[in-house]
Amino acid sequence: MKILKKSLVFLLALLLILVVAILVYGFYLQPKYEGKVQLKNIQKETTVYFDEFGVPHIYATSSKDAMLALGYVHAQDRLWQMELMRRIAPGRLSAIFGSVALKNDMFFAGLGIEEASEKAIALLDKNSPSYQLTMAYLDGINQYMEEGTAPIEFSLVGVKKEKFTIKDVYNIFGYMSFSFAMAQKSDPLLTDIRNKYGMDYLKDFGIDGAFNTTKIKNAKDRPQEYAAISKSVALLLDQSPIAPFIGSNSWVIAPKKTKNGKVIFANDPHIGFSQPGTWYEAHIVTPDFELYGCYLAGTPYPLLGHNREYAYGLTMFENDDIDLYQEENNPKDINSYKTPNGFSPYENRKKIIKVKDSSDVVLKVKVTRHGPVMNDLIDGLPKDKPVAMSWIYTQQPIHILEAVYKLSHAKNKGDFQNGVSLIAAPGLNVMYGDAKGNVAWWATGKLYKHKSGVNRNFILDGASGKNDIIEYLDFSKNPSAVNPRWNYVYSANNQPEPIDGFLYPGYYLPEDRAKRITQLLNSKSDWDKASVGRMVFDNTSAVAPSVVKNLIANSNLQELSENEKQALGVLREWKGSNNLNDVAPTIYNKWIFNYLKNTFEDELGPENFKMFLGTHIMKQIIAPQITNEKSLWWDNITTKTVKETRQQIVSKSFKESIQALENQLGNSVMDWTWNRVHTLEHQHPLGKVAALRSIFNVGPFEVSGATEVINNLFFDYTEDGNYVVKGGPSTRRIIDFSDIENSWSILPTGQSGNPLSAHYSDQAELYNAGKFRRMMLNKKEIIRTSTKLILIPGKK
Repeated sequence: MKILKKSLVFLLALLLILVVAILVYGFYLQPKYEGKVQLKNIQKETTVYFDEFGVPHIYATSSKDAMLALGYVHAQDRLWQMELMRRIAPGRLSAIFGSVALKNDMFFAGLGIEEASEKAIALLDKNSPSYQLTMAYLDGINQYMEEGTAPIEFSLVGVKKEKFTIKDVYNIFGYMSFSFAMAQKSDPLLTDIRNKYGMDYLKDFGIDGAFNTTKIKNAKDRPQEYAAISKSVALLLDQSPIAPFIGSNSWVIAPKKTKNGKVIFANDPHIGFSQPGTWYEAHIVTPDFELYGCYLAGTPYPLLGHNREYAYGLTMFENDDIDLYQEENNPKDINSYKTPNGFSPYENRKKIIKVKDSSDVVLKVKVTRHGPVMNDLIDGLPKDKPVAMSWIYTQQPIHILEAVYKLSHAKNKGDFQNGVSLIAAPGLNVMYGDAKGNVAWWATGKLYKHKSGVNRNFILDGASGKNDIIEYLDFSKNPSAVNPRWNYVYSANNQPEPIDGFLYPGYYLPEDRAKRITQLLNSKSDWDKASVGRMVFDNTSAVAPSVVKNLIANSNLQELSENEKQALGVLREWKGSNNLNDVAPTIYNKWIFNYLKNTFEDELGPENFKMFLGTHIMKQIIAPQITNEKSLWWDNITTKTVKETRQQIVSKSFKESIQALENQLGNSVMDWTWNRVHTLEHQHPLGKVAALRSIFNVGPFEVSGATEVINNLFFDYTEDGNYVVKGGPSTRRIIDFSDIENSWSILPTGQSGNPLSAHYSDQAELYNAGKFRRMMLNKKEIIRTSTKLILIPGKK
């Protein structure tokens, strides 16, 4: 008995020691939010106040000291995310994840982002403020790398610490720019459909811009199978450990339409969800500068920001800045290709990709006058029929660092516009509002034209030169609106109105969000922060009820079961809301999926149909295609002796939907609530390992919202009827110039990427409920409610 007692005491003591060790180790790994830290190269004592949500408020005597401090605190919360971000563009994920990331690395390493970064850096003015402050920011990151505690992920994956350089900054911006692009996701698929079925089948796809009926108003001051490209690029971006940029909303309301007579600015960029989330918030104050911004990991200047004088943000322009060209090999020499001036040798690039769990891989990429040959980068394309990618980002001068510096350090509206004009890619809608009452929107990007008749929705002829770019447009031709007479500007990734009669081609999203935003803004002239906050979280579709009306009108629903009758009744009463306890969106989305499947899968095949579901075209086509009784797609080509009609397809889809929902959710229609099928989990790259999921992932949560409502939570349509949210508002910000010290923001999870931090997920519940927290600017309040970290000059 004594031996048993001694054994129990020993085990309890051992367990206690283990618990204490874990707690001590956990405390050691936590970010340091108070105390003192010595830093080299910092000139004067700098104080960082961390507010109740972990946002750093940096008070420094100089901009260089502030940027060094920013780099340090940014790294202690987001170093793992920074490490991933800088590895994507140069193809260095396999070095830490192994061969599972090899396809991703081969693709991005071959795009030429790293080479373009090197060219841009070589031309930088090393004495410019944008460069000097960037180097100070990098110094802060690297000092944390040297002396701070490494993220737990570094130990689990085996990351060796390497200093951050300015090339990492450029590579991060390059990856961001590519994730905005859309042509590579849809042009190959459209080319296959045209080659297989002819142009008549594409009339329903609205590629001429006919579906974009709600446009942003301007106001000035062959038989080869190409779909492998769409499939591969979509899969690579979907599996990337860093989420791609998708869409966004923004509107800026002029004083005449606000209750307090001051500008109100709203922005919620739509990005794939991940953990940690995309943005890191920080507030910098020096004697001659102040800015509260949202920063990408590893970048020194915020893409979203505000101060007491102005606010800015962005959405995706969705312009076409990538063209794919079918090149022609020299039949006598595989090392050259045809050009308008005869055969020309390929440029050859060679890169070594290190792979953690196998030997190094040598990547060889051929490059034409248009760009890298995609056949070298992805599977499924024959080597003898090269397709090259022409991308504005790598072909035009890159001034992105100077541009974002100017956006965040502008002295006035004109100064800000000059910064906007420097961005050749990606295409952005940059939104602006200020304390003087100005509201504005400018589309960025180096826009260009081809000869009349060239359709950029398809793979173009690269050999003849007939499909080459013939003109680059001056920035003055970019769509924009400055202080328009209707007293607001907005963007929801929809198409702008023509400029000089030219409707710029792109991959614009349907009118749903744009229509809802303009309906709400036009109907009210006394906006305040609270009403704008409700609008940002609006879950109502302006289009879905009319789609339901057309579905019902164009079906032949007879001999209905009780559940089918009840489901139709629910849909007839639906006003388009997508709230947690709504039943209609569950029925609606199932019916839409089955209608799409029964209409398009027979022609496209299962794989291409899955790709089609992930394109902007699918979203564009739903509302107008249902009204087209003569659409060629209604006929199921696999039933040779029968020609199906719209009525038959729509009716069949409804009955299949109700049967599927009964099997999935039970026989009570009123139990088919949206919260049961619409869920969100913020996934960390290591959370894919089952044993680590609860440690690193945040969620799952039942959430309201839906695809293409203002609260745009997007998901894939799948057979099982579960709508797992992939992305949505990466932040929601409302800046009210009548109460600038108390503007609002919210992040999907939290400020920190460290799972041991109290700020890893402390905003998630607020975010899901559509609530906000304050972006504080008042120093007295910040000091009173925050912890304090003092950064002091250390040894040189």
